[in-house]
Amino acid sequence: MRIAYITLHQPRTLISGVGKKINNQIRTWREFGHTVQLFSHLHHVDASEKLIDGQRFYYENNKNLISTEWSRIAATKHLLRSVRKYCPDVIYLRWSMYVHPMKNVFSLAPTIIEVNTNDYEEHKLLGFTKNHYNRLTRSILLGNAAGHVYVSNGLTNDPKFTKFKKPFTAITNGIDLKSTPFYPAPNNPIPRLIFIGTPGRAWHGVEKLVLFARHFSDIIIDIVGYDSFECTTHIPPNIIFHGYQQGEQYEKLLSSADAAIGTLSLHLRGIEKASTLKAVDYAARGIPCILPYNNTDLSGLDCLEILNIPNTPDNITTHGAEIHDFVKGMRGKRIPRELVVGQIDSSAKEAERLAFFEHILRTK
Repeated sequence: MRIAYITLHQPRTLISGVGKKINNQIRTWREFGHTVQLFSHLHHVDASEKLIDGQRFYYENNKNLISTEWSRIAATKHLLRSVRKYCPDVIYLRWSMYVHPMKNVFSLAPTIIEVNTNDYEEHKLLGFTKNHYNRLTRSILLGNAAGHVYVSNGLTNDPKFTKFKKPFTAITNGIDLKSTPFYPAPNNPIPRLIFIGTPGRAWHGVEKLVLFARHFSDIIIDIVGYDSFECTTHIPPNIIFHGYQQGEQYEKLLSSADAAIGTLSLHLRGIEKASTLKAVDYAARGIPCILPYNNTDLSGLDCLEILNIPNTPDNITTHGAEIHDFVKGMRGKRIPRELVVGQIDSSAKEAERLAFFEHILRTK
């Protein structure tokens, strides 16, 4: 197959979770013998940020909303012209808010949309204008797609998506285990809990860890992706900010963790069951995991190295002591890779995704 992979609005960096996922998907599809080209619609980023290889279509992202939108539209037109010249058999579009004239993508090739969030709930966090714009326009993409690929089973039964009556499959996030190191347990005198997140995303819930740190000073909390918290005046000394990390330093932080904790406030996105990239990353490296939601691949495993807590606003308050005891109890322990390989390895997941593409093409 000749596949066009389209992402909208955001730069896809090599160090981001989404960037790693897309890069791995493209590499795996090529290993299966397919021709793949990435078409990325994005705003300008700092030159130091390394982006995934592909064709890039930049727009200006400034304070003037009207000029920004015109620039986004112009970049979209250039992207669609390039996709047309590429002549794909199938188009894989990562779900994003609609931008004109993306409706024209459906005339180029059968287009399959990866549904990676409950946008109906998540976009409430973006304010009145963007929320209502999304509600008015979401059917343009979802309703005209040839098929949907959901990242969790929880989305497949949601009436906000089932109403479109599209062929679908659910394929959770995976990781390339062949290139992912497995860490032996560290020998920390004080147990360390790691959290990886992104500023500005309320559903990451990272501020909850401040209260936890105040109550449990005998655990060090390493927070990656943040340089500080704007919302809190007093940060306990057992919280350490590391900012964005990559390469050797990123691996060093993960290898020194006794346990890791996942996304803390997915309830803000209306999501109960999910397959977050960070949890896959933790488990692949053998790091014992605290999952504050129902993880599609990991929550059902019979494994003492995985702790499930509720997906609620007060989950850290109500389960703080349990988290504390879990982290301390995980010193010297790791999740056996053989336990999770069948759940999170990306090769089988991408083979399933490609089979869905072929099914869609056969029925068109």
